[in-house]
Amino acid sequence: MKHLLTLACILLLTACAARTPLPATTPQLAQPLPMSLQVSTADGQDWLLVIQAEGEALRWSLFDPLGVPLARQSLAGGAWHNDGLLPPNPAARELFAALLFALTPDAQLAGSYADKGWRQGAEGRQLAPDWRIRYGAGQAIELSNATQQYRVRPLETQP
Repeated sequence: MKHLLTLACILLLTACAARTPLPATTPQLAQPLPMSLQVSTADGQDWLLVIQAEGEALRWSLFDPLGVPLARQSLAGGAWHNDGLLPPNPAARELFAALLFALTPDAQLAGSYADKGWRQGAEGRQLAPDWRIRYGAGQAIELSNATQQYRVRPLETQP
């Protein structure tokens, strides 16, 4: 029984340590802010993600189709901070960190993600621990890892 408890503790600590890295400094994104994006999950859920600049921080707000907030986080000083009264949403933080990497211009990758376990190839980018990023037509971005899969594209606005 002790061995099982020890193994469970080790697995829990390993899971906590395997977080998507954040940039050393907040990159200047190529797209103008605020940015509105549609996020689709592999199981058919659609969300709205708004990224805003607030001074040196980036504010990330994730909403369901009815406008109910699912997650609000600010990235400032190289760390996530809760924004508002919503409880922390670790899955959203992972998505935000991977998407920030995907949106970082090529010229800023080496400076922003030095020693963070990333690489870029013809098929897209990869970021530790196991994110794979592919760029599609119409500014679509596909992000996936062992447990999550997302398709992100600019929100279509109607006149």
